[in-house]
Amino acid sequence: MNRFGSLRQAIVDTRPLAFPAYRRTFLGQAAAVIGTTVTRVAVPVQVYSISGSSLDVGLVGLAMLVPMVVFGLYGGALADLADRRLLYLCSSALTWAGTLALLPQAALGVQSVGLILVLVAVQSAGFAVSASVRGAIIPALVPVELIPAANALTYTAGNVGQVLGPLIAGALIMLPNGFAYAYGIDALLFTAALYAVFRLPPLPRAALAPGGRIGIRAVIDGLRFLGGKPVLLMAFMVDIIAMLFAMPEALFPEAAATRFHGGVGLLYASIATGSLLAGLVSGWIGRVRRQGVALTIAVALWSAAIAFAGITHTLWFTVPLLVLAGGADLVSAVYRQTILQTYVPDHMRGRMQGVYTVVVAGGPGMGDLRAGIMASAMGLTIAWSGTAILGLVIVLIAAIAVRPFWHYATQADLPKSIR
Repeated sequence: MNRFGSLRQAIVDTRPLAFPAYRRTFLGQAAAVIGTTVTRVAVPVQVYSISGSSLDVGLVGLAMLVPMVVFGLYGGALADLADRRLLYLCSSALTWAGTLALLPQAALGVQSVGLILVLVAVQSAGFAVSASVRGAIIPALVPVELIPAANALTYTAGNVGQVLGPLIAGALIMLPNGFAYAYGIDALLFTAALYAVFRLPPLPRAALAPGGRIGIRAVIDGLRFLGGKPVLLMAFMVDIIAMLFAMPEALFPEAAATRFHGGVGLLYASIATGSLLAGLVSGWIGRVRRQGVALTIAVALWSAAIAFAGITHTLWFTVPLLVLAGGADLVSAVYRQTILQTYVPDHMRGRMQGVYTVVVAGGPGMGDLRAGIMASAMGLTIAWSGTAILGLVIVLIAAIAVRPFWHYATQADLPKSIR
C-alpha cells in the first residue's frame, strides 16, 4: 500500500456522510453541540460568580445527574416502544425550552443558584431522552460496517463544538451581561438540531421481543439483560470509574481563579481539543480487533493524564495533558458506543442506550459532585489528582479480572447467537 493509501486509512472515515439522514443528523448535532457547550461552561462559571463556592458548582453536576438517571433509563425504554422520531423531536424541544428559560434569568440578573439548578435539571431530562434515542437510531441510518466510522464522525463533530464552545463562552462571559449572550447563542444554534430531527425519516418502534414488557418493567428487563452481559457491564463500569474518579471540570473555575489567574475557557476547551485531534486521525479505530483491551488502555491513559494535569501549577503544562486526556476519551467513547450498538439486539438497543446516556452524561455529573465536595474539604490538588490515580488502578484491575471483556474482539468474531 502506498503512503497515500495509508493516509486515507488513518484519517477520519467520511463514508457515512453519503447517507442523507445521517448527514443531516450529523450537521444538526454539530451545530447544537457548540451552543450546548457554551451553556455547559457558562452555567458553572455563573454559579461560581454568584456563590464563590466549588461545592455549589458541584451541585450543578447533581442537578444534571438525577434527571439523567431517571429519564435516561425510562427514555431508553420508551425508545424501544415508541416512534423514535417523535420521541427524539419532543425530548429535543424540552432541552431547547430549558435553554430558553436560562436566557431571561441571566438577562434580568436574578442571581439565584437554585433557579439555575432547576433549569439545568430540565435541560438534563430532555437531553437524557434525546441522547438515548439518537444512539439507538444510528444503526438505522448507516450500514452496520460503517457504525464505528459514524460514531467517530459524530464524536469528532461534537468535539469541534466542545473546542469552540468554551472559547466562545470564555469571550462572552467577560462582556456585560455576558451570560445572557451565552444562553442566547445556545438557543439559536440548537434550532439546527431540531430541524435535523424534523427531517428524519419515519423511525417506528422496534419489534417487541417475545415476552417483552412495557413501562417500568421494560426498564427492569433492560437492567437484567445488562447484568447478564459482562462485556457490556464492564464497558459501562470502566467509564463510570474514569468519570467519577478523574473528571476535573467542576474544578476549572476555581483553578482558573486561584491557580492560573485566568484561562477558564482554555481549560474547558482542552479536553475537547484532544478529542477532536484524535477524531481527525481515527481511521484506524475500526480495524482494531481486541476492543476490550483497547477500551481499557484508553481509559487508563485518560486517568493518568488527568492525574498529572492536576499536580502542575502552570497553565501551559496543564493544557497539553488535558489535550492528551481528551484524545484518549475519544477513543474510549467510540469503542464503548460501537460495542453497545453491535452487541445488543434491536429490541433492547433503546434501553441500553438509556443506560449509556446515564453513564456517559451522568458520570461526569457524579464526578463534578465528588470533585466539588473534595475541593471544599481537602483542597484542589487532592480533589483533582489523588482520586484519578486511584481510578487508574481500579480500572486496570477490574478490566483484567473480567476475562470476557478483556478478550472481547470485534463483532465479526462473536458467535452469531449473541449478535
